[in-house]
Amino acid sequence: MKILALDSSGLVASVAVVENDTLLAEYTVNYKKTHSQTLLPMLDEISNMTELDLSTIDAIAVAGGPGSFTGLRIGSATAKGLGLALEKPLISIPTTAAIAYNIWDTDKFVCPIMDARRNQVYTGIYTFSKKAGEKEETNEVDPVFQVIRMQMAVAVDELIQRLNNYGRSVVFLGDGVPVYAQKLAEGLKVPYSFAPAYMNRQRAAVVGTLGIRYYKAGKYERAAEHRPDYLRMSQAERERAQRLKKESEGEKA
Repeated sequence: MKILALDSSGLVASVAVVENDTLLAEYTVNYKKTHSQTLLPMLDEISNMTELDLSTIDAIAVAGGPGSFTGLRIGSATAKGLGLALEKPLISIPTTAAIAYNIWDTDKFVCPIMDARRNQVYTGIYTFSKKAGEKEETNEVDPVFQVIRMQMAVAVDELIQRLNNYGRSVVFLGDGVPVYAQKLAEGLKVPYSFAPAYMNRQRAAVVGTLGIRYYKAGKYERAAEHRPDYLRMSQAERERAQRLKKESEGEKA
């Protein structure tokens, strides 16, 4: 099985091709470029270097959110366009699950944190040990990778409280780490660590690897059906809702 994978859910842009248990190619950039500038040229480069005929892929895996609203839209539009043109299904991978899957074979909790602004993070809690806690998600695609808390948008203080209540060691990764490292240090009462640079950000190789497992579990969709999972409204949507509320209250007065 051959999967084309895309991730533009955060600051990182990443494209990969995964075939069964082999990573054929991966192109990842985390440097001052917009995803609209980088994603397709990166795909072209990988296709040329590996002599990839896109018609031979079985599906397209994409980081489905949460994350940057603009980044998710670019990744979604790119994946949908390719899926429709190639008549291939799409596999939407939860962003925090894909980040957590960078880690392997640990009995610690794995906690990806993405900076969601306003003192909130996009996060989830995962582990590779069935003894670590009761998983909340059913229909697991990997019997080793356990979901303790499904992805959510939550205040950092609330996340710290949850982790303290669990009472287990935890490893953090994601772009929220440098933003909230001090707050985590001040609030956590459990042992913790931060993942190193080579495994602490989004990688399309991980999206593709999970994509194969999702596909085999029947968790895929037609390209036209795909929608990103934003988890919360964008700033523009929040401002519009507040404006409409004020206007409505003004009319009532």
